[in-house]
Amino acid sequence: MANIRSQIKRNRQNESRRRRNLAVRSELKTRAKTALAAAGSGDAEAAAAALRLAQSRLDNAAAKGVVHHRTAARRKSRLARRVNAHLG
Repeated sequence: MANIRSQIKRNRQNESRRRRNLAVRSELKTRAKTALAAAGSGDAEAAAAALRLAQSRLDNAAAKGVVHHRTAARRKSRLARRVNAHLG
């Protein structure tokens, strides 16, 4: 356990950020699964909307530093390819 006040505060900040980042990463996985499920059902309109939402969330996560911007770009690309493969 830290004795220095600034380190105690830093530990609190790190824990709150870790929880927030965990929630964001979990949402990214959920959005990707939702997009793939919509594409699997054959509904192109719903799949496109779910894909847009997933890509938007990935962009937000990259902007906030939860995931690296290149990781976000790679995931967006792979998700789009998988959705398109299911639809067409």
